[in-house]
Amino acid sequence: MSRRGRVTIAVLVVVFLLFTLFDRVVGAWADYLWFSEVKYPQVFTGVLTTRIWMFLIFGVAVGLVIAGNLYLAYRTRPLLRPHSAEQHALDRYRLFLLPHMMGWIVLVAALIGLFSGLSAQGHWQDWMLFSNSTPFGKTDPEFHVDLSFYVFEYPFWRYLLGVAFTTVVFSLLGALALHYLFGGVRLQGAGERMTAAARAHLTALVAAFVLLKAAAYFLDRRGLLLDKFPTQDLYGAGYTNINALLPAKEILAWISIIVAIAILVFSNAFMRNLVWPGLALGLLALSAVAVGGIYPAAVQSFTVKPSQLQKESPYFQYAIDATRDAFGLKDVKVEAYEADNPNPPASLVDGKDATVNNIRLLDPAVVGDTYTQQQQVRGFYEFNPKLDIDRYTIDGKTQDYIVGVREIRYDQLQQNNWQNRHSVYTHGYGFVAAPANQVVCSGQPLYVSGFFGDSAQPDANKVEGKSCVADKDKIPVTHPQIYYGEQMGDVYAIVGKAKAGDRDAEFNVPTGGEDQSSTYSTYDGSGGVAVNNFWRRLLFASYFRETNFLLSGVLNDHSKVMYVRDPETRVRNIAPFLTLDSDPYPAVVDGKIQWIIDGYTTSATYPYAQKLDWNTAIQDSSTSGRVFPEPRQDVNYLRNSVKATVDAYTGEVKLYAFDDQDPVLKTWNKAFGGKLVQPRSAISQSLMDHLRYPEDQFKVQRDLLSRFHVTSPDGFFSGQDFWEVPKDPANSTADQPPYYIVAQLPKQDSARFQLTAAMAPRKRGNLAALMSASYVNGQPRFEVLELPANTAIQGPNQTHASMTSLVDARKDLTQFASSNSDVIYGNLLSLPVANGMLYVEPIYLRNKNDKAFPRMQKVLVAYGQYMAYADTLTQGLQELVKQVTGQAPPPQTDPGQGDQGGTTTGNQPSTPQIQEAIAAMNKAIADLEAAQKSGDFEAYGKALKALQDAIGRYQDAVKAAGGTPAATPSVGASPGPSVSASTGTSAAASPQPSAG
Repeated sequence: MSRRGRVTIAVLVVVFLLFTLFDRVVGAWADYLWFSEVKYPQVFTGVLTTRIWMFLIFGVAVGLVIAGNLYLAYRTRPLLRPHSAEQHALDRYRLFLLPHMMGWIVLVAALIGLFSGLSAQGHWQDWMLFSNSTPFGKTDPEFHVDLSFYVFEYPFWRYLLGVAFTTVVFSLLGALALHYLFGGVRLQGAGERMTAAARAHLTALVAAFVLLKAAAYFLDRRGLLLDKFPTQDLYGAGYTNINALLPAKEILAWISIIVAIAILVFSNAFMRNLVWPGLALGLLALSAVAVGGIYPAAVQSFTVKPSQLQKESPYFQYAIDATRDAFGLKDVKVEAYEADNPNPPASLVDGKDATVNNIRLLDPAVVGDTYTQQQQVRGFYEFNPKLDIDRYTIDGKTQDYIVGVREIRYDQLQQNNWQNRHSVYTHGYGFVAAPANQVVCSGQPLYVSGFFGDSAQPDANKVEGKSCVADKDKIPVTHPQIYYGEQMGDVYAIVGKAKAGDRDAEFNVPTGGEDQSSTYSTYDGSGGVAVNNFWRRLLFASYFRETNFLLSGVLNDHSKVMYVRDPETRVRNIAPFLTLDSDPYPAVVDGKIQWIIDGYTTSATYPYAQKLDWNTAIQDSSTSGRVFPEPRQDVNYLRNSVKATVDAYTGEVKLYAFDDQDPVLKTWNKAFGGKLVQPRSAISQSLMDHLRYPEDQFKVQRDLLSRFHVTSPDGFFSGQDFWEVPKDPANSTADQPPYYIVAQLPKQDSARFQLTAAMAPRKRGNLAALMSASYVNGQPRFEVLELPANTAIQGPNQTHASMTSLVDARKDLTQFASSNSDVIYGNLLSLPVANGMLYVEPIYLRNKNDKAFPRMQKVLVAYGQYMAYADTLTQGLQELVKQVTGQAPPPQTDPGQGDQGGTTTGNQPSTPQIQEAIAAMNKAIADLEAAQKSGDFEAYGKALKALQDAIGRYQDAVKAAGGTPAATPSVGASPGPSVSASTGTSAAASPQPSAG
């Protein structure tokens, strides 16, 4: 290459590096200013310095080892090389490398060191945990080592071992290549194939590799406590691991040490060849297969499998206890709930039951469009499609409210230019809330907050002369402006105090009228980074790649720029070690709108604890379609250790230690100087009143308790009592989400704001248990009510199918679907009331017109075997009570609709056998109709025989359950299928097939 070509390449490389470094420097500078603004600069400096030091230490260390071995191979090369065709073929490569040999060694070592350093800086979290380890005060059941070794130290030791293996392998390959290139190792010619120096060098590297393997075997012994059981979906060391694989690992470790010594001694001091070292390596490989593979497999097959329960019981117990402890389920007790009251009690309508009085009718996942259509005021405002639920005490009464905030929707601005997007429309406005148990004005929420000025826009919020909003704003907010919210995305805002005499430039609130001065404002909060000089403008012009920072007149000496405005991202940047809950929610605390975010400390190396994928465990119908940042996140330890708040006006972030006994949180707090997280005592009572049991944690615990409520090894082994999360009746492809309610469940002293969920027996549809989680005096409490194993109470999906099969309901639903309306089912609530089960499911209607919003129009209720379909919840509950007192007949059901078809009503008993017989009758009726239409005589005869058999099974099942079977449904008496109101059984026609 010519001199000009080399200069050109050098210049291009320098320019590329400058641009790369320039972006890095600009990004780091902007990040530092952001961390300084939120008052957490120690996070930025702590992470940055740790990553730099790890990059340098590991990069330099690996590079030096590689360079030292390459130089040693070059330095010990033979001065005289034998003449052979092989050596002649290598001459041109030697001639190419020799003039700049040291440069090539440095280049190769630097490249490998660079990649090693880049890999190492990505493990900064492992080093911080390792160097700041905090004892758990608990030990594992096998080695009796404090659990901090597994959670904080084991991952870093494993990484160190991996780096050492990589370094030795690269050194061995590089040294072998140079020895071969310079004649130290030969494949042809007379005499020895390897010089003494080459043999000593290469065997030393091989011995180092084998010694590292010995260290790996010793570390693997501890790692056995993190393995998975061979035949059970449990984690930890089972019988085979402890009694076969554990001693095998120790034996292999000592064999590796002996082999390493043999390689060094025999190949250099005695034999002076590679025969014995090769045999030693072969012995090690054979031992690994025999001792580490065949022997444990034999123990598993011939000792464990024939009597697995007896052999594995102690280890099952370790896994059960460790899982419950690691996920905060140690103190959860399963209490019996008989639910043996089949008749709707009078307390459903007397107004004295705390649970009934607070039944939630508004579904936060449905009414988001309603809030947006009714309360957005301007087209560029928007509410989150999935609203949140919280509780407030208004007029002396505490209840749950559906809450949301108006945020800016930037893509809906009519003039979406740079100035409007970044300096005029800078924020949303208002906190909107409505009681979760009230609907007004033809199915609308009753808004009690979020009004503009002193009026509630009465013309737009009245239906038939009735107000659809409260008479005043009942949740007042001092700063209703929303500068930080979930919908902000990556849009930055330029704000600041205007100069004296200047007009306010930020659109604030649409008040209407001729005087528009009050609709604009100037931000005077503490949020944002100052852009008050040329260098700051240049910085952000480079950071955002926007020249308007230098050219536009909207910036002045008081201007500030707000960026990273999403509350979840702000918390994640400040506490990167936390796993955040997927549902931040707004709350008014002391008059300020605060985003509250739950933060979890997690680990994947807790001995014997069940390991699961976090992203899979929290998936249900409420999160379907959500894209998670990581494809998989293994977790086997979980604590809701942090409650984080983000001020919607100032962006101020505060982290509170909610679980101040968590060793993982203590370790991270220590790593960042001990002042990253405020103590639990700093949580004000007004904030504590709005903290709620986090939904993602509940989902994980619910998933685990479906199996780990069984605490005995034999019960766990049989799996007969396992539960499962039922499918969402409104979305059969996903699990039913838990739901927040205010209720007083059995065994509770008073009504609480709590998260609840129903559970079904595995592969069955009836109800198995109810779970609830809440805070009592600021402490988490998880409770489980288990129904009897032989209960006939239907589960959520069975109840949904039964209720939607009511004659009136089915008729209306069919009519709605054919009248250009969408039918939307709200949360199906499972409520234990008066020693029975009450189910409530609201039904929303939405015109298919794009501008329509959902309205709650109907409600389905069920208690025991009684069901009702009504316009309001009160009417539905009254109908249930009337059915028992005899003032109204039990509801009829329409067969062949839903999963269950017709179901028994009235006072007839209901068992799985009865339900199965009814389902068989309905199927036979459908087959009869199909056979009639097709003219298939053979199919008609089979269907008729199936119907008669099903009727017989029904009558036998009713007798077995202690009831009196009604008259046998007739066949051939009517032109189509019907349901008897007294028995719930089906009657089918016996039409004659056409002769064709």
